[in-house]
Amino acid sequence: MKKDEWAQVGIGTLIVFISMVLIAAVAASLLIQTSGTLQQKAQSTGKQAVAEVSSNLVVKNIEGIRAKTSSTNMSDTADLLKLRVGLNVGSSPVDIYQLVITITDGTTKNNLIYAASGNTYGNEMAGFSSTNSQSENLAYLLNGSQTIPGANCQYFFTAEKIRDEDGSFTQENPVLTTGDLVVLYISTMSQTGLSHTHIGSDTKVGTYNDSNFNIVPRMNLNIALIPEAGAATVIDFITPPSYGMKETVQLYP
Repeated sequence: MKKDEWAQVGIGTLIVFISMVLIAAVAASLLIQTSGTLQQKAQSTGKQAVAEVSSNLVVKNIEGIRAKTSSTNMSDTADLLKLRVGLNVGSSPVDIYQLVITITDGTTKNNLIYAASGNTYGNEMAGFSSTNSQSENLAYLLNGSQTIPGANCQYFFTAEKIRDEDGSFTQENPVLTTGDLVVLYISTMSQTGLSHTHIGSDTKVGTYNDSNFNIVPRMNLNIALIPEAGAATVIDFITPPSYGMKETVQLYP
């Protein structure tokens, strides 16, 4: 039997050993850094995914209000829409300030933003103020206009709280949380409604502005509520076959 007791010794061997340790340390550092980055990305993506599937607006009902001069002299069209809106159970808060409402009848389409949100069109709604009452801001929605972007009713909507237990909803910072209920006002003033003097609680001062809509009976209407995060809520319905002598008409459901 031959006994081999030879081994590598000296500075060269030490250098190789240290090099291997350094390479292993660098590789371990890179793996730790990469795993940390991936973890952060996964957490961020997970939060975004949860928000996308949980921030769902629910439209409870939609009413159409006809412009009038008297109880027997009313417009043939629905000239103001009232959308009662809340959140699904477990939904994340929704910032109405960032909400976009798209309304179309297949021919005309208006993309509406909240009255205080001027980033999209360069200006907030003319006449809007967080210190105004909702009725005052509604009057500006129906009557107001500016050079850019134009008639308020074609570019903006207003909102009013009905139930807000946590105080999260104000005219300046309208945040909708679970359990809250608000009304979103959309002007659909038509040519037939312009000559009338009242719509709902509003008394015309000056002139009403045309929204370019003409919501008559038996019309198909599509409304999409698109929040900053979460799935869009799309409502598609046909207006009743007749409005009769009703000033307020149930449109949806």
